[in-house]
Amino acid sequence: MGKAILALADGTTFEGTGFGAPGEATGEVVFNTSLTGYQEILTDPSYVGQMVCMTYPEQGNTGCTAADDESERVHATAFIARHHAEVPSSFRAQESLDGWLKRRQVVGLAGIDTRRLVRHLRTQGAQMGIISSTGSAAELVARARALPGMEGQDLATRISTRTSYQWQETGADAWTDGERVALGRPRHHVVAYDWGLKRAMLRLLAEQGCRITVVPSSTSAAEALALKPDGIFLTNGPGDPAAVVGARQTVAALLGKVPVFGICLGHQILSLAIGASTYKLKFGHRGANQPVKDLATGKVDITVQNHGFAVDEKSLGKRARVTHLNLNDGTVEGIEVLDAPAFSVQYHPEASPGPHDARAIFGRFVKLMEQSPR
Repeated sequence: MGKAILALADGTTFEGTGFGAPGEATGEVVFNTSLTGYQEILTDPSYVGQMVCMTYPEQGNTGCTAADDESERVHATAFIARHHAEVPSSFRAQESLDGWLKRRQVVGLAGIDTRRLVRHLRTQGAQMGIISSTGSAAELVARARALPGMEGQDLATRISTRTSYQWQETGADAWTDGERVALGRPRHHVVAYDWGLKRAMLRLLAEQGCRITVVPSSTSAAEALALKPDGIFLTNGPGDPAAVVGARQTVAALLGKVPVFGICLGHQILSLAIGASTYKLKFGHRGANQPVKDLATGKVDITVQNHGFAVDEKSLGKRARVTHLNLNDGTVEGIEVLDAPAFSVQYHPEASPGPHDARAIFGRFVKLMEQSPR
């Protein structure tokens, strides 16, 4: 492991030690406030094109295990930590974080002042950056400034599945692959639009009695309805929601046909489909400790979040009402469409990683399907 530099587009640099795969990485530099769950975070497709800095200083102490992957590969371009444990201390660990990153060809950076970096990103905003062990700081800053930002990028279509497939596997909290089993006699058929889904979402839907057909982002409303679903699920994903080709038009055509449930990017696209607009947050919400208030009950859930864009509340108009608010900054965390059986949340109720406060939302979707005329 040798020295490496993180250079930000605004000219700020940090010198640390490389670990994981050798080489260099580029992307939007963001931070996550979760204490645990680095493996689920790194394999979350919503992190496409981003370098993730963890605010908690110690990472890697539980190692890595295949059962915790949220997708087939790592989607973050780099992992930044104050310190990483070279030897894991967990009976579940199959390999170290360092070895896992090497095998996945992902660059790591340790030994920098992550508190300083996070405070800088909170003040100046998330921005493009580069990690490299070669080149001067000035050269790397110039390269970081030339990188394209996240706004206007349709990353969801790029990583969506190319073919449809069936999902029936349950066991969102299984500690080993062997504990995950196929569902018997599902009561509902759900079509899930893959914009960068996490496996835990599908497992929780399956545990609620759903058979799931996952379809590509390009699937038309007519093609989805031809599958005779009881409900439509709009998944999470990366990038700018307004840039996802055809998504808002497709969802608009689905509204009123069958119940619709969206999470994160799916929430934003549902909002776009009813005429609302979205905007980029200064530094986003990423972590497992975001307080969200349910306006109907007054209950506050501690939620998992990972998004850089948000729905403009003033643009929602009269077709929807806000159901949930973020207590940190007042941003929209959930909506309900008033003229169709459809709702969505900005946070991640599947809680992978994180607390399980909000998992009941999957039961709400199932109840909506049960109440809907077939």
